[in-house]
Amino acid sequence: MSGGGGVLRRRINRFWTTVAALAVIYALVRWGIPVASRQITGMPFPLPVPGALVFIYMTLAVVALAILVTFSDEHLDEFVRPVKAFLRGEHGRLPRTVVLVAVPLLVGWQVWGVTAPEVAVPAALRIQHPSSNFPKSFETLKNPLANPSDADVQAFVEQAKANAVAFIPQVAADVKRWREANADKHPLDFIPTAPMKKFVAALKAGAVDPQTGRAALVEKYLFEGRALYAMNCRACHGDSTGGDGPMADGFKLRPINFTDSGTIETIVEGYTFWRVTNGGPGLPTEATPWDSAMPEWKLSLTEGERWKIILAEYDLAQKTPRIPEQH
Repeated sequence: MSGGGGVLRRRINRFWTTVAALAVIYALVRWGIPVASRQITGMPFPLPVPGALVFIYMTLAVVALAILVTFSDEHLDEFVRPVKAFLRGEHGRLPRTVVLVAVPLLVGWQVWGVTAPEVAVPAALRIQHPSSNFPKSFETLKNPLANPSDADVQAFVEQAKANAVAFIPQVAADVKRWREANADKHPLDFIPTAPMKKFVAALKAGAVDPQTGRAALVEKYLFEGRALYAMNCRACHGDSTGGDGPMADGFKLRPINFTDSGTIETIVEGYTFWRVTNGGPGLPTEATPWDSAMPEWKLSLTEGERWKIILAEYDLAQKTPRIPEQH
């Protein structure tokens, strides 16, 4: 009875509040999360919560409620009071008999449902390279940087002779600092690889043949591609493109291991370029639920930068693209 208004306030017994809390938590996990996921993702179907996760949530809920109920002797007495009254038959024999028969039957039905064999549709295997929306025009696309044209090679040689080789902005500052500390060297000495050393030596001797110039230009593209890869891709795909970058463990589906013979070596360069360009958001429907977390690199990298990254990826992984079939 309240002090002023004389209004009778009845509080629900702790046993029933505990049962209601468990029911609400189960409903939220079992049905609430899938409904919310459909609204959040905008997909035409909900994302179900795995049974193991439901079990974990419910176990945590039971433990938390058990701690709350046993917090004091008063709480525990209030919780067990209706249970004792029910077992003593204070609510009548018929309800007690019904419950004592129904509970074992319910548990047995649940156990049977989990263990009994059933006919089910075969699980859908992961589609490694989903391509239903892959443009056909990309099938024969080749990396233009892997085999530069004669005009590009000649322009590169002329730039090298004038010490005016242009680097991408992402590495230009590093090259500039190196040149300030090594004013007596050629700018391309910054790339200490065998093809580049051979080119610089031929340049100083005044006898650069097209093959040497082409190999040096490809080496410059590779250098820039490795830098771009380190800035944009290394965090997920790792230093060796093995899918073991520092952020790889944060994804439910780990980044692809390019050193595996079943990945980028089985696809044409055009497909690789399409995947890098459009990222996870560009994947077709059959990619679900294994959608890639890769961003749409066309939004932040130029076409040339994407081709340089692809050139570096194949080189770092020591793989070659698949050669398109001739029909």
